[in-house]
Amino acid sequence: MNRVRDEERIVRYRAGTRINHWIVAISFVLLALSGLALFHPSLFWLTALFGGGPWTRIVHPFIGLVMTLAFAILAAGLWRYNRLQHRDWIWLRNAGDVVTNREDRLPEVGRYNGGQKLLFYLIVLCLIGLLASGIVMWRAYFAFYFPIEVVRFASVLHAFCAVVLICAIVVHIYAAIWVKGSIRAMTRGTVSPGWAWKHHRAWFRAVTRGDPSE
Repeated sequence: MNRVRDEERIVRYRAGTRINHWIVAISFVLLALSGLALFHPSLFWLTALFGGGPWTRIVHPFIGLVMTLAFAILAAGLWRYNRLQHRDWIWLRNAGDVVTNREDRLPEVGRYNGGQKLLFYLIVLCLIGLLASGIVMWRAYFAFYFPIEVVRFASVLHAFCAVVLICAIVVHIYAAIWVKGSIRAMTRGTVSPGWAWKHHRAWFRAVTRGDPSE
C-alpha cells in the first residue's frame, strides 16, 4: 500500500478547531460519568472519580458550562457548513448505500454529509435543553427561584437530553472508527485525497479549486 506523503494531504481541521473539539470531548466524558453517578444509586460509585458525592455535585455543572461554551465556539465556526441542502435529503433517504459501501450512487457530499448535519443539530438541541434545565436544577445558585414543579420537570428534561446526547455521541464515535481516516482528521488535522474524494467529493472539489464555501 502506498502511503500518502504529508505534503499531499488535505487540511480538514486547523489546530484551534481540533483543540476545541477535544475540550468538548473530554468535558463530555467527565459530564457523562458524573451525571450517571448522580442519576442512579447503583452508579454512585462513580463519584469516587471526582472525590466523592459532594464534589461530584459541585463540579458537574461547572464542567457543563465549560463544554457548552467550547461547543458554542466550535459550532459558530462550523455552522455554515452544516446547513441542510437538497442533496443532503437525498443522501439521508439513501443512507443504506453508505452502509453497503455504494457511496457512488449518492449525491456528492460537501464538508459534511446529511447524517453528520442532523447529528450536529441534535447535539445543539440537546445542549440547549441541558443548559436550560441544568440552570433550573442548580441548587446552589438558581433552583430556589423556581417552583418545585418546574425543578422536577427540569430534572426529567435534563435526564432525557443527557440520554439522547450520550446515544448520539456513541453513534458519532462509531462512525469515526468505521470510516477509516476520520480519527486522523481530528488528531492530526489532515486527510488523504483519496479519503476526501470517496467520502466528501464536493468538498474535495471545492478545496482543490480554493473555494472555502463547502
